Amino acid sequence: MRFAAVFLAALVAVSACSKPTPPVGKWEGGTESGGTLVVARVEILPNGQVKIMAPDITNVMGPRERIDQLRARLSADLTNGWSEVQPRSFEFDGKTFRKPGGIAPQMVWDKSSNHMTLQLYIGARPAFPVPLRPVDDFHDNPFGSA
Repeated sequence: MRFAAVFLAALVAVSACSKPTPPVGKWEGGTESGGTLVVARVEILPNGQVKIMAPDITNVMGPRERIDQLRARLSADLTNGWSEVQPRSFEFDGKTFRKPGGIAPQMVWDKSSNHMTLQLYIGARPAFPVPLRPVDDFHDNPFGSA
């Protein structure tokens, strides 16, 4: 009995020190705010590597028709370029993804909703949050998919 208690305590201690496993799946979304358009895809592979692509256009102005054309162009760029994206490693603490050795959050995962927020850094601006929703398969138009 004493051996079982010691073994259980050791097992709990080891599991408490283990790194959290990133959630496997696909997320996508698009956002438009303050003259910036972004579409994004994220795929976390079973080995924990992450494929990510987020084309953007900044300083967007003009009539709605022009903005809609730019949204369509970004969506097409995302779809057409996805096959070229190479997986990379991130550090994951159970909620936040960071570049290895990095400080700035790159993505934040909400376990309760399975939604992801991409933190996009454009130039010297503060992080631009791009909300992403989980999907079974990627869509041609991340702005319009449900």
